[in-house]
Amino acid sequence: MDDIAYVFLDVLEHFDLSNVTVVGFSMGAWIAAEMATKDDSRFAKLVLVDPLGIKVGGPADRDIQDMFLLHPDVVSTLKWFDPAKAVRDYTLLPEDELMMIARNRESFARFCWEPYMHNPKLKHRLHRIGTPTLLVWGENDGIVTTAYGAAYQAAIPGARLAIVSEAGHLPHIEQPERFMSVLRGFLAKNGGR
Repeated sequence: MDDIAYVFLDVLEHFDLSNVTVVGFSMGAWIAAEMATKDDSRFAKLVLVDPLGIKVGGPADRDIQDMFLLHPDVVSTLKWFDPAKAVRDYTLLPEDELMMIARNRESFARFCWEPYMHNPKLKHRLHRIGTPTLLVWGENDGIVTTAYGAAYQAAIPGARLAIVSEAGHLPHIEQPERFMSVLRGFLAKNGGR
């Protein structure tokens, strides 16, 4: 994740982008948090939606559910408030789309497998984030619970945590209107947190 964060920071620098609002979801939110701990000088605001990336409990504590070990039906019930939204008929998808899904899952596993879904150093670096930060969490996220979200919030000075009801790990998909209301409210604020 360090390397990916630096690549994105290089992109911001290459295109001389500044005053940027960075919004990341799950693994993308983890990458955005990594970026912000390294250099948030080009950021105006930071929005992290159900991010992965930190270890909050002890070595034997399961902070993040094992999405590779658990049965897909169990993962669906952990990931979604309404698990029916996870149902996909793969037999109806074209070969190129199936290949893309398989490659995305492979990449996810390669980037996040060891250590599982976190950077042991990130939690201790989050205090470096000086950008106004909003964490958005699905109230029913069983992959990373709202307690995990509260730990993330506590580690980022002045960060705000907004909980979206009737949503799991993907509140922007399950409750787009509620999610956008929270997002617009944060983005409309000038300056501080």
